[in-house]
Amino acid sequence: MTSTKEQAAISRLLSFLQEWDRADRVARSHILDSFIATNQGKTAPELEQEFSQGASLFLVRLTTWLRIIYMTGSCLEKLLRSINIFLSAVSSNRYLIEFLEVGGVLTLLQILGLENVKEEDKKEAIKLLQVIANSGRKFKELICESYGVRSIAEFLAKSKSEETQEEVQVLLDSLVHGNPKYQNQVYKGLIALLPCTSPKAQQLSLQTLRTAQSVIGTIHPSIVECVLMVLGTMHLEVQYEAIELIKDLVDYDHVRLPLLQGLVALLTPSVKETSKLQHKILTDTSVLPLTIHLPVFLQQAAAAKTIGVLARRDVRVAEELLHLHVVHSLMTAMGNMDHSNSQRLASLTLQFFVQTFPVVEELARRSMGEDLYQLFSSNPENLYLQMDNVQADILASNKVNVPKAMRLCSISKSNSSLLFGPEDADHVASCPDLEEEDKEQKK
Repeated sequence: MTSTKEQAAISRLLSFLQEWDRADRVARSHILDSFIATNQGKTAPELEQEFSQGASLFLVRLTTWLRIIYMTGSCLEKLLRSINIFLSAVSSNRYLIEFLEVGGVLTLLQILGLENVKEEDKKEAIKLLQVIANSGRKFKELICESYGVRSIAEFLAKSKSEETQEEVQVLLDSLVHGNPKYQNQVYKGLIALLPCTSPKAQQLSLQTLRTAQSVIGTIHPSIVECVLMVLGTMHLEVQYEAIELIKDLVDYDHVRLPLLQGLVALLTPSVKETSKLQHKILTDTSVLPLTIHLPVFLQQAAAAKTIGVLARRDVRVAEELLHLHVVHSLMTAMGNMDHSNSQRLASLTLQFFVQTFPVVEELARRSMGEDLYQLFSSNPENLYLQMDNVQADILASNKVNVPKAMRLCSISKSNSSLLFGPEDADHVASCPDLEEEDKEQKK
C-alpha cells in the first residue's frame, strides 16, 4: 500500500503528463524549456526521483513527438536537447535502449539529410549520435549498419558551420575507435570526403584520417591519389594537414613509391593542363590575375614543399627521390614563370639536394651555368626575382639526369661515398663518363 507522499508524487506525475498530452506546440516548447533548465546534468536515479519513477513515460512522449515533427523542424533543437538529458545521464542504459527500440538512430540520421532543418538542430542530432556511439561497440555498429557513415560524411561535406563540422569530426573519430567490424567503412568514408568542396571538411577529414590510419594499420590504395589532389587547395590549413598525412603514409612500404612518384609528377604539369591556361589567357585577359590559383600550379608548389619536408626528414627518402628524377623536375618547376611560389619552393628544396649530394651540385652547376648557379647559391629563396626569361628557359628545359650520372660513375649502395663525402666532389667533376654526358647536353 502506497503512502500519502508517494500518492502525491504519482498524482503530480500524471498531472504533468496530462499537461503535456493536452498542450499545443507553443505550450510544449515552454515545458521543454523548464525541463532543460531543471534537469540538465542529472543522473538517471535523480531523473527517476524527479518523475516519481516514471521518467520513461516522459521519454516515450518525447521520442513519439520527435518522429511526428522532425521533418518540419519546429522545436527540434529543444526536443533533441531534452532527449540528450536522458541519454547522457549516468546509469542511463535503459533510456538508451528505449530510444533505440523506437528507431531513434534512423530518425537522427534522417534529420541530417533534411534541407529544411536548421544547422543548430542538426548539430544537436550529431551530439545525440555522439552519446550513442560513446555508449559501446554494439551501438557504434548499429549506427554503421544504419548507413550512418554515409549520412554523417555527406553532412560534414555540406555543413556551413565550422562548429558543427567539428562536432561531426568528434563523432567520426569515435566510430573509428573500438569498432573493428566497421572501422574500414569509416576509413573509406573519410577518404571519400577529400575531394569535397568544403575546406573545413577536408581539413577535419585529413586530421581524422591520420588517427584512423594508426588504428587500422593498413592503407587503401585510393588514398594516394586523393591526398595528392588535395595539394591543389588554396587553403594553407588544408595543405598543412595533407602534408602531415603524407609524412605518415611515406612510412608504409607499399605506398611509398607511388606516393613519391606522384609528388615528383606534380612538379611537371602536363602540357594538356597548362595549354588550357594558355588558351584562356590568349582569349580573355581578365583571367590573367587568376593564374596564381590554377590548381595544377598550386599542386606544383605544394609538391615542391612536401618533397623538401620528406627529404629533410629522412635521407633514405631523399635517395629514392633522386632515382625518380626529382632534380630534373625541381629545376623545371623553378623555370615556371607563371607561378612564383612554385619557383621559390622548388628552389629551396633543390638547395637541400645540392647541399646533401655532391653529384647533384655538380650537375646543377653545369646545367644552369656559372652565373645562374651563383645567383641560386647566394639566395635560392629569391632567385625567381632575379631571373630573366632566358635563365627561366634554361631551367624549364633542363636535361639533368641524376640516375644516369650515378650509374655512369658506378655509384651504388655499396659505394655511396660520392653521395655524402665532400672530398669526392673532385671525383664527380673528373668522371670521364659524366664529362661525356655534359657534352651531350650542351649539343
